[in-house]
Amino acid sequence: MSVTMREMKTRESQDEAATGIQPAAESPTSAIPGAIALRTEKLSAYYGAAQAVGDVDITFEVGAVTAIIGPSGCGKSTLLRCLNRMHETTPGARATGRVLLSDVEVYAPATDPVEVRSMVGMVFQKPNPFPMMSVYDNVAAGPRLRGWKMTRREMDDLVERNLRRAALWDEVKDRLHRSGAALSGGQQQRLCIARALATDPSVLLMDEPCSALDPIATYKIEELVRELSHEVTIVIVTHNMQQASRVSERTAFMLAADDGIGRLVEFGQTDDLFTMPKDPRTEAYITGRFG
Repeated sequence: MSVTMREMKTRESQDEAATGIQPAAESPTSAIPGAIALRTEKLSAYYGAAQAVGDVDITFEVGAVTAIIGPSGCGKSTLLRCLNRMHETTPGARATGRVLLSDVEVYAPATDPVEVRSMVGMVFQKPNPFPMMSVYDNVAAGPRLRGWKMTRREMDDLVERNLRRAALWDEVKDRLHRSGAALSGGQQQRLCIARALATDPSVLLMDEPCSALDPIATYKIEELVRELSHEVTIVIVTHNMQQASRVSERTAFMLAADDGIGRLVEFGQTDDLFTMPKDPRTEAYITGRFG
């Protein structure tokens, strides 16, 4: 998606908010079958001189949930952070190869990293609402940072719309101006999802979003992932293979070789990968023989 298209989309969303019209969610079935939202070509990641991820070629389909699994230290989270240029925010970290968001080359010199991160949102392992901000201001933070020109009514509509998308509105509508840090852990994570959705991303990255949550909160997040996949392409890193099988259509298995570099071992439909893995290393991992 070009910047011009992005700006048009922003203006359309603001017009809808001003008139009180809720935008209809785009179903993946209405997209071109197999359309690619994001893809990598020979993507490698480094921390200083140490290589963490090597030559990953992977595609993420529009409207699908893709899970990335593998043992600790195999580069799953590093790969995820490379997809929206979060990796380079770590001192000494860099990436090589290509990441393409529709027709935009993410690592091209002319590409604005802030624009990339508004189009490829991210939810982290530990809920991280801005502690000095209210629930309302947490959701409004992204559009304000992006400089979106909105009236108070438009911003109110945007906040409500995204809290509803995150299945949180009914729980917080009477305490919008209280601190986001006062919410429960599961509510904080859904607030972070609402915050990520507020810039209207086309892709949402989730780095083990349930690892710090209890089973009930985990269930709510998983239900939310399935619902949101009708609107946004989702990539989720998880150590929980049952979770991967429950929420994703496609699964990627990564493994670090003896040289310590994480590589993509196998990638395919989730049901196929878990029941008929093609690589013996995948079978060994999912049956618990290592990892």
